[in-house]
Amino acid sequence: MSLKRVVITGMGALTPVGNDVSTFWKNLVAGVSGAAPITRFDAEKFRTRFACEVKGLDVTSYIPRQEARKMDPFTQYAVIAADEAMKDAGFDADTLDLDKAGVIWGTGIGGLKTFEEEVMNFAENGKTPRFNPFFIPKMIVDSASGVLSIRYGFRGPNFITVSACASATNALIDAFNYIKLGMMNVCISGGSEAAVTIAGVGGFNALKALSERNDSPETASRPYDKDRDGFVLGEGGAALILEELEHAKARGAKIYAEMIGAGMSSDAYHITAPHPDGLGAHIVMKNAIENAGIKPEDVDYINTHGTSTPIGDPQEIKAIEKFFGEHAYELNISSTKSMTGHLLGGAGAIEAAACILAIRDQVVPPTINHFTDDPEINPKLNLTFNHAQKREINIALSNTFGFGGHNASVVFKKYED
Repeated sequence: MSLKRVVITGMGALTPVGNDVSTFWKNLVAGVSGAAPITRFDAEKFRTRFACEVKGLDVTSYIPRQEARKMDPFTQYAVIAADEAMKDAGFDADTLDLDKAGVIWGTGIGGLKTFEEEVMNFAENGKTPRFNPFFIPKMIVDSASGVLSIRYGFRGPNFITVSACASATNALIDAFNYIKLGMMNVCISGGSEAAVTIAGVGGFNALKALSERNDSPETASRPYDKDRDGFVLGEGGAALILEELEHAKARGAKIYAEMIGAGMSSDAYHITAPHPDGLGAHIVMKNAIENAGIKPEDVDYINTHGTSTPIGDPQEIKAIEKFFGEHAYELNISSTKSMTGHLLGGAGAIEAAACILAIRDQVVPPTINHFTDDPEINPKLNLTFNHAQKREINIALSNTFGFGGHNASVVFKKYED
């Protein structure tokens, strides 16, 4: 059986720097920060009082109120992003084979807000069990893929991947492989997260994972800067339409890029800390490049995991230098989390979208908020500090790593027939 080629034919985004793909990309290239004081709850007593929230969103302008009430925000974000992607892809509903169309979505935490609200209501009501009948369907992580499958009538594979901050990338990898194997023609894939909640911020504060730069939220996410002090929590999501190439060509679809490879690995080291030598990161990039059938020197741009944590950033850079050798200094590297914050399980989707748009427009979005060089990071590397850079981009790599030692990388290429 010959393997199929997989292309991207639609995209949707709901992010802290834009509620659609066009605005998201415009603000990434312009170096706009999405960080601001938290509005989701009163964060006055928290060590971190800011986040990268989705802004100016009226959910009911996308989803009828009665439907929206049955969804946790992470599912609402999935629906809004997927609707944009489906419209962008331009399917003819009358000719699409729904039995060969699926949904593979990613989330790291799922319905945290729903769980938090129900437990707090239980405690506040004298521990009287008056739970919302939609509590369980709203909370469970697979609700997003289920809702999308029902919404579009897609009867192919339908499930959620959960691998912490690598979740959305793992979803893309599964979709990629299912289409390559001929098990689907079309897949809505991506990821979403809605963890800017009391429990989300409080929990990550307890881990000492979040930046506490409350006096300057917009400069708090500073990957690769000497004075970085933790990541900035983000929310939102993105959807990609993955499609078998011949299927896309037959219907005259526009093609953004081709997905040519994917890799996975495990650090097998620590539940929250990365391997100190970047071993898992090195292995996952090696696996992705080999799976793509290309050489390391073919890569032009890497969108890194780059969360702005003291121990995480240098390890990924070590892995890049070790794997790419001298070619590491010819690459453009950037962390768009400097603008979007860290969307946890949704991060891989918006960062994959950023890679695809970088290929389309031949421009690398920047790593903003660089003020002081880190002596642990080689100054010969082009980390695209503070300003976008035009360059030829034929192949882009996106890295995502998650608590538990999960590593996932995907490779996109400029489409050529």
